[in-house]
Amino acid sequence: MTPDLSWIFLSPLLGLILVALVPPERTCLIRRISAVATLVPFVLSVWAYAAYDHAAGGFQFVQSVPWVLPLGISYHLGIDGINSLLIVLLGAVSFTAVLISSSIKERIKEYYILLLITILGTYGAFLSLDIFFFYFFHEVAAVPVFLMIAIWGSEKREYAAMKLTLYLAAGAAVALVGLLALYLASGVQTFDLVALQAQLARHPIPIGVQNWIFPLIVVGFGITLTLWPFYTWAPVGYGEAPTAVSMLHAGVLKKLGAYAIIRFAIQLMPQAAHVWMPFIAALAVANIIHCGLVALTQRDLKYLLGYSSCSHMGYILLGLACFNTMGINGVVYLMFAHGIMAALAFALTGFVETQTKTRDLDEWGGITKYMPFVGTCFIMAALASAGVPGFANFVAEILVLLGAWDQYRWYTVWAVFGLVITAIYLMKAIRLGFQGPPRPQFASLTDARTTVDKLPYALLLALLILTGCLPTVILSHIQTSTRVIVESMR
Repeated sequence: MTPDLSWIFLSPLLGLILVALVPPERTCLIRRISAVATLVPFVLSVWAYAAYDHAAGGFQFVQSVPWVLPLGISYHLGIDGINSLLIVLLGAVSFTAVLISSSIKERIKEYYILLLITILGTYGAFLSLDIFFFYFFHEVAAVPVFLMIAIWGSEKREYAAMKLTLYLAAGAAVALVGLLALYLASGVQTFDLVALQAQLARHPIPIGVQNWIFPLIVVGFGITLTLWPFYTWAPVGYGEAPTAVSMLHAGVLKKLGAYAIIRFAIQLMPQAAHVWMPFIAALAVANIIHCGLVALTQRDLKYLLGYSSCSHMGYILLGLACFNTMGINGVVYLMFAHGIMAALAFALTGFVETQTKTRDLDEWGGITKYMPFVGTCFIMAALASAGVPGFANFVAEILVLLGAWDQYRWYTVWAVFGLVITAIYLMKAIRLGFQGPPRPQFASLTDARTTVDKLPYALLLALLILTGCLPTVILSHIQTSTRVIVESMR
């Protein structure tokens, strides 16, 4: 018996249909349906990951149904060592995002419907082996985010929602032009990724054409990935978004940008990659240093985490610019590690904010005394983000830095300096917000006490530690697929 990939992303669809049929006053039932609708695909994703034969490699558990034959569009699903890991990431983050959404008290039914649509779209994008359907599901995932920020966001929610939408819509438009140009220039009338890979391996697109299509795709999807200098939508977007939206967008949705660059730019246009990726490496260093320095100045913890997330995307971009297996392995590993860590950090911040009504680190102080479980989890998340050994981020960042050393030695030195900056602003956040003298006005704070309260944080933290202490769980799985990408670039 093999996993049925359709059920992975149809489960949230079934869940949102059931939620839509439930009367809005039955909030407990709505929350339970949403939890089950995200738990089922999480379990199925883990099953697909475990069942994937990494020794054989290639796309497995493939499902393909022709849809629009004249245009070469088909319902085509499949997983390899890369997207099988990313759907596990999405499963963990989406399930925990639903669990921590109990703080939502208004328009609960609409909130969960929009959240499930975002999760559905993200699953569809990661699983699709058809470029048309990837782009369609990418947009399905992005649209509800605007509404959730505008309705359930913080004080500057309208500004944040509008800025995020304008930037991401511009990036999507640029990426669409690049994808359509790729479709027309390929010489085959198909959006099927596997067919395009086979065709372009035999008959590459002329280098002159590659050189103008490639930056359209990289910049278009790079805006989602918060490529410098197009990153300014992200900190305000994450800062003003509801906690679950911050978790999903910072943890998973921005990884769609990196995933698209790997699949559609680097793998299909390797000659242009050799021309353009050194420039992307330079922008990656700008991501790391500039966003890290801005994070140093932040007192609002969600904004600090937002700038930190943008800084960490620089390591993914730097790894993408490496033409070796170690660097690309580090990219995929870091997509998973950062996604789990970012989701955990935003979830914990939201938990404290719900009770204190502030995210200002200067107003917190000594939170760990009153919330020992939550405070300890945040400290561990911060240590993971700083690249401390024992967490998944350490392994991923080491792979990226070692992969970049031969090609971009000075850039790598700056990237290591970026880790120092990361450690400084995270230690500052711990000192100001979670350690030091406790504030008497917070003596009534309630820690996460029940198993249900602790489950989302414990699950995410356990994944960080497990994949940090046992890196072969990921490396043995992804390297067959990443090796194919590296070979295509030679």
